[in-house]
Amino acid sequence: MSGIEEILNMIDSQQKQTEENLVAAAERRASALIYDGNEKAEKAYEDYIRKTTEQLGRDLENACSSADAAVKRRILARKIALIDETVEAALSKLDKLPDSEYFAVIERLAVKRLRKGEGVLALSRRDLSRVPDTLMKSLSAEAGKLGGSVKLASEPADIENGFILSYGLISENCSFRAVVEAEREGVRDTAARELFGQVV
Repeated sequence: MSGIEEILNMIDSQQKQTEENLVAAAERRASALIYDGNEKAEKAYEDYIRKTTEQLGRDLENACSSADAAVKRRILARKIALIDETVEAALSKLDKLPDSEYFAVIERLAVKRLRKGEGVLALSRRDLSRVPDTLMKSLSAEAGKLGGSVKLASEPADIENGFILSYGLISENCSFRAVVEAEREGVRDTAARELFGQVV
């Protein structure tokens, strides 16, 4: 073998060795990149699963809270509706009481509102036609104890039931509905205790 062939073989051998080294280095680099990529992908996946699980937990908690609040609102609305129905039934019952009981309620309400001065008691058209004489006698006696007086208005008041008591320019609407409306929250609380054992 001549010197040139030896040189060529040596160059060829070195070239093969260099190629093998380059391929081996590239394979090592590729393996390192794949390993690093797998680690990053696994970490990203775990982070995604953790964040998604946390978010789903929060979403579930919010959905449960929202549903719970909606149910409570509906229950409360129904309780209030039942209380209002009860109040309406009570108003209707008051309006339909026999005359003696009806005017006894009016008397009790009026006595609490009498004061010193000249009062005028106005009744509804229906009540004005059926008012017993004893009502005004009793109210006059009670007003006298306070240093005042009370008389029955000759004109009917524009109310369904109850009365309007006036002292000069000051009038108090004591129709049954007005009395209930003025005390609505207290009436609701009382009805709630009776109906549900609690305050709404």
